[in-house]
Amino acid sequence: MTKLPTEQLTLHAADGYPLVATLYPAAGATRAHLVVANATGVPQGYYRRFAEFAAARGYRVLTLDYRGIGLSKPATLKGFAVDFLDWGRLDLAAAVEHMASDEVPLLLVGHSYGGHALGLLPNQHKIAASYLFGTSAGWHGWMPPLERAKVWFTWNVLGPLLTRWHGYLAWSKLGMGEDLPLSVYRQWKGWCRYPHYFFDDPKMTGIRGSYDRVRTPVLAINSLDDLWAGPSSRDAFMAGYRNARVTRVTIDPARAGIGAIGHMGYFKARAQPLWEDALAWFQTELSSATKS
Repeated sequence: MTKLPTEQLTLHAADGYPLVATLYPAAGATRAHLVVANATGVPQGYYRRFAEFAAARGYRVLTLDYRGIGLSKPATLKGFAVDFLDWGRLDLAAAVEHMASDEVPLLLVGHSYGGHALGLLPNQHKIAASYLFGTSAGWHGWMPPLERAKVWFTWNVLGPLLTRWHGYLAWSKLGMGEDLPLSVYRQWKGWCRYPHYFFDDPKMTGIRGSYDRVRTPVLAINSLDDLWAGPSSRDAFMAGYRNARVTRVTIDPARAGIGAIGHMGYFKARAQPLWEDALAWFQTELSSATKS
């Protein structure tokens, strides 16, 4: 199949915020449209290989940067206020709206926070099926002891120091990735205190209603070496999708022969067999929906 040139475009969320996105045209006949929902603080370029892989197999793919991240961030994050949930309710929702079509089905691939964002979408009914990588509840108690200690130190020592110094979570100063707005850091830290994330937060009593509206099929895959998002943590969060048909898959990367995965390896080149599985699952789901 011929690789087609990508197109950079600007979407506008419902509140008018401009979001930079990249469209990967399908090679050949278009099987479906597909939106990639990023992990927290991960810019869209990280998903380029997967997007190209899917586009080469007939999927028209859209990636984007949430507000405050990558190409959608302001000149400075200091003083930049954003609700963590708006990445799903507004930003990803704009991507879904842009890609929804009466001609072909719309699919979603989510990574970590991207699996949370599905339940936040006001237009989630437009998605035919979702495949989630490394989605979890985020509670340190689900993690192995050493990782639990590292996370505690990050939340309670590094995070407060960096935010006090810069006015935002300056991960880049430590070579730990994309900087995060202060408000996102505070919300994320707060919800990670609970075994079931924001579902357990007494201030978030209305959140379950949004997730109860999700009725499309979902597959959630997690690797045994993903210290942030192990199977128990995944199951704790995915229980929130009470009305969806959720399939949970746990992989052993050693047995799969694809090397270490961790929390960020799902979209590295060596994970291509996982991408093949995802696209095959989508086709099975779409075929079943057509027959029923």
